[in-house]
Amino acid sequence: MEQALEMVKIAYQALDDKLAEDIRIVDIREISTIADYFIIADGTNKNQVQALVDNVQEELEKAGYEMKAMEGYRAGNWVLLDFNDIIIHVFDRENRLFYDLERIWKDGREVKAQDLGIEVQD
Repeated sequence: MEQALEMVKIAYQALDDKLAEDIRIVDIREISTIADYFIIADGTNKNQVQALVDNVQEELEKAGYEMKAMEGYRAGNWVLLDFNDIIIHVFDRENRLFYDLERIWKDGREVKAQDLGIEVQD
């Protein structure tokens, strides 16, 4: 649990540093066994999506967390990063609206970054 929260903080900060839009943290521990948290964010285009993903991967691996899987990087419209305890979804705007993961996982509990002690850029 503590490890998952640390990973969430690192991933959130990595996304925020590269100006990801609408970063959401969803606690899915009570409704799923696939992970403890989802992080969902979007970028404005393929290049930004890939830059966001690169930064998250680099920062989490630098902190000693190993990535289990990545899907969708080449297309750059929905990239999934699986770090076991957390799964990061980075979309372009159009696909985020289309797939609407927040609605699909609405039984999860949204967690505010500030509640985890994460500094958020304005």
